[in-house]
Amino acid sequence: MTLVFRIFFAISLLPVFASAEIIQLGSRRELFVDPFLIEKMEGVRLKMHEPHRDGVALKFDAPWEGGWSCYATVFKDGDTYRMYYRGLPIAGKDGTENEMVCYAESKDGVTWSKPNLGIFEVKGTRQNNVVLTNLPFAHNFSPFLDARPGVPAQEKYKALAGLQTTGLHAFQSADAVHWSAVQTTAVFTNGVFDSQNVAFWSASEQKYLCYFRTFKQVGGQGYRWISRTTSTNFLQWTEPVEMEFGDTAPEHLYTNGTHPYFRAPHIYIALAKRFFPDKVAFSSEKAKELVANPQYRIASSDSVFMTTRGGGHYDRTFMEAFLRPGSTAQDWIARDNTPALGVVPANDREMFIYRVSHYAQSTIHLARYTLRTDGFASVNASYKGGQFITKPFTFSGRKLEINFASSAAGGLRVEVRDENGRAIPGFSLGDCPEIFGDEISREVEWAKRADLAALAGKTVSLRFEMRDADLYSLRFF
Repeated sequence: MTLVFRIFFAISLLPVFASAEIIQLGSRRELFVDPFLIEKMEGVRLKMHEPHRDGVALKFDAPWEGGWSCYATVFKDGDTYRMYYRGLPIAGKDGTENEMVCYAESKDGVTWSKPNLGIFEVKGTRQNNVVLTNLPFAHNFSPFLDARPGVPAQEKYKALAGLQTTGLHAFQSADAVHWSAVQTTAVFTNGVFDSQNVAFWSASEQKYLCYFRTFKQVGGQGYRWISRTTSTNFLQWTEPVEMEFGDTAPEHLYTNGTHPYFRAPHIYIALAKRFFPDKVAFSSEKAKELVANPQYRIASSDSVFMTTRGGGHYDRTFMEAFLRPGSTAQDWIARDNTPALGVVPANDREMFIYRVSHYAQSTIHLARYTLRTDGFASVNASYKGGQFITKPFTFSGRKLEINFASSAAGGLRVEVRDENGRAIPGFSLGDCPEIFGDEISREVEWAKRADLAALAGKTVSLRFEMRDADLYSLRFF
């Protein structure tokens, strides 16, 4: 970039810290999935990235599973990946005796097995992977690993499940496969619940959260909506709060998939199923070839990406599909494309995402997708280049780490600025050698110094100059 452009840009982006809220960043990781940390941008943009489809993770082919299997949950528990999902071979009313909660596990998130647990007799055999048959809770059983410090061993795993007629009931387990109801009555009743109602312990809010299905009238039309309630003990829950989405157009959100991101748990990732009840991709003749049951031949769905940092607001920076249905006709029918609850680490560089494919069809399965670690979205600069500065913040630690990628032609530089918006001597753009490559964890260094300890606790901001590069996340440590 030219010197004239740099001088002009530095003046135009000079922040007024006196009127701005100072973010207490500490040492937590921040992802560029929303505008939270960004003050101003010039020649750069927030860009959503698409996961890569890697094929079949698990076939729902057992006699107690079948075409209407859905509402999968995946989480990593030590060295084991655990998966739960509804098995349902026959379509019908919610909460029937045909619904089972099934279990699978994996050591790498790629190859999955269905253990013969012997807990329940199903279809004349105990050689099955069923962990719950309780009516009607097998319809949408949604478990999680309780991360609350000091949680008793017998409550290590928890779940909510239920319908509008029953309310949500609480379950617990010590070993992740043997489940029992916490009490005989519902713990929460103020909702519709005919979807995957998800709960988890929030370390940042120090309470349990539940995001669940409601309906909302907007402009005289009813929409499948998301509401939230909180609890300190998993038994008593607050009055629900309808989530809002800023000034975005209302859409049917069939599931919400909200959960803490494992590398930045104060950010709740929401991989939601977006539903179009009257949008049909095929003629009735073509749809009949794919799906035998006529009520599942209509509608279309895709998957969207949202975030929330607590409270009653989802950020929808990206309205485009995060996961498009797919390239085959089987991907475009009925209530397909339901994302599993949970994004899990694959290795140091990648994450796994899972989604139901070919719903209501004999080829139904859970597909696996791969995405770069922290790679939901980035600050992206084209070949022409651009810059952005962060909002003012304080931090703790001595070093700055970034997750970035560039072309060979591109790269980025980082400047640390003081509370008046001026470069701190030794930490200016000119002091920062160009950073280029592709690294999940790159320590930023300046020519004369790299230790930021003297600035910890002080109000600062960062200025990034970028070209043909993506910045996914940063943290101080």
